[in-house]
Amino acid sequence: MARAAVLGRLTWRVATVTALREETATARTIVLDVPGWPGHRPGQHADVRLTAADGYSAQRSYSIASAPDGQRLELTVQRLPDGEVSPYLTGTLAPGYPLELRGPVGGWFVWERGSPAPVLLVAGGSGIVPLMAMIRARAGLPRPPPFGLVYSAREPAAVLYGAEIPERAGRDEGLRVRYAYTRRTPPGWPVPAGRISAEVLDAAGWPPERAPSVFVCGPTGFVEAAAGLLVAAGHDPGRIKTERFGPTGG
Repeated sequence: MARAAVLGRLTWRVATVTALREETATARTIVLDVPGWPGHRPGQHADVRLTAADGYSAQRSYSIASAPDGQRLELTVQRLPDGEVSPYLTGTLAPGYPLELRGPVGGWFVWERGSPAPVLLVAGGSGIVPLMAMIRARAGLPRPPPFGLVYSAREPAAVLYGAEIPERAGRDEGLRVRYAYTRRTPPGWPVPAGRISAEVLDAAGWPPERAPSVFVCGPTGFVEAAAGLLVAAGHDPGRIKTERFGPTGG
């Protein structure tokens, strides 16, 4: 049974694009119907492969943005100017198109939905994507644990899920959200633009004695800085899970 599960994750499947959502000027969410999808856990990712007519292929990994939902899957892709895969996914791909993918991939940076511990999510840029899967999965639980989200972005126009996150927080007292802008803030924003701070992390999270589960995702420098602030505040390094990304050719 275990071997069959592993082989299932390694199998390339042909999905069909059912819808597209433009998240920002450079990012798009792709909604897929994936026959035979084995299911995923919040925080995992999927591999996407494009194959040209001459047989040349390129593949990239993208975090899954959706909660587990049968054979429906959502990927949010940030376009890289010199990328091989992301420009096609964010520009050419259209509803009805096929898309090859396999997965789910990854078993460490995942949130287990049965855990009652409070959760702090810390996102830098498109690092919000796997954390959004956790937020969405939490919403389907009868007794969800409290969640805190700290989301750092360059400017308001770069924020993914810009309408959904505030809407969820507005109707859910158990989800508190703090934004940090590094380059440009909204008009009247009370905090100057700058890097994430210990104060912002503390305002959205919980003291170390509450033993929260912490997930940090973003560019390498951001992840290292955020994790360092959390450890300095007294959080157990063993309860801090990190996932980082950098230039990959897109």
